[in-house]
Amino acid sequence: MEPVGTENGIPVEVRGVTKRFGRNEVLRGIDLTVRPGCVHALLGENGAGKTTLMRLLVGFLRADGGAIRVLGVEPGREPFAVRRRIGYLADAPALYDWMTVQQVGWFCSAFHGPGYPQAFVRWAEDFHLPPATRVRALSKGMRAKTALASVLAAEPPLLLLDEPTSGLDPVVRREFLQSMVDIAAEGRSVLISSHQVAEVERVADHVTIIHEGRIVIDGPLDDLKAGHTLVSFTLRDPFAVPPPAVLDLAVRWGECQGRSVRLLVPALGAGVVDGLAADPAVEDVRVVRPALEDLYVAFTQPCGRLPWDRAPRRAGAVTGAGR
Repeated sequence: MEPVGTENGIPVEVRGVTKRFGRNEVLRGIDLTVRPGCVHALLGENGAGKTTLMRLLVGFLRADGGAIRVLGVEPGREPFAVRRRIGYLADAPALYDWMTVQQVGWFCSAFHGPGYPQAFVRWAEDFHLPPATRVRALSKGMRAKTALASVLAAEPPLLLLDEPTSGLDPVVRREFLQSMVDIAAEGRSVLISSHQVAEVERVADHVTIIHEGRIVIDGPLDDLKAGHTLVSFTLRDPFAVPPPAVLDLAVRWGECQGRSVRLLVPALGAGVVDGLAADPAVEDVRVVRPALEDLYVAFTQPCGRLPWDRAPRRAGAVTGAGR
């Protein structure tokens, strides 16, 4: 395969990457690009392959196939060269229990530049961390904040964050995610792996959803939303012949609860809404732009049984604009 470029200014490039653990194929031909000055969200359910991909980017694992470059370096060949330049937060960060919060900053400063201790103190103060308290005495949330402070204080050009908001209370979680927007505004890049869909939606520029080891949707968030429409309506008689206007829809996903129907469609043809509204079998027709959660469900969950279907359908894969 063609080698991934090194001098194009792209912080992360992944091409055709596969990874197996025994007979289990965890990643199946992953393509991913993280661009400069971007908050890039990697979403997926537990076991989808998010953490495996993160560990490949850091060089803790080596891919079985494909090519990876992080800041122009192949992490599988030069893992330490990558780790010196990025900020990585694991989903379960390890801290020395006997250290105080202040000592964690002092210890980590040995691996970074001269401004690190002061930056750590600022982040620790922002997170309201008690400097003299030992890690073993910290709550789960305080431990998570300490690990975050140790990563953010280095001010790296690229942040790889695996479930970074786990254990944070809602207020701190919101402030932290907003800080990621500020970091991207400085020209740095952030790749956040998460299953907190609604929270990530507020800050992400670009979204990649991974399902069962494959990328099922990828693109700038605004483009992905603009490329889909959420249509909802109520059937007067759920056992009647389906409205003709419904059959004209290219349904990506749908669900029915009682007489209420919700459909996600990638393109809404001209006159379809008018046709639905004019159909005597249909009432209360609504058309809105989908939320990220709607897209997430549509591309990771089976389609529900619809009144006019004999069998449920399953969402397929699609690539959004910007791929």
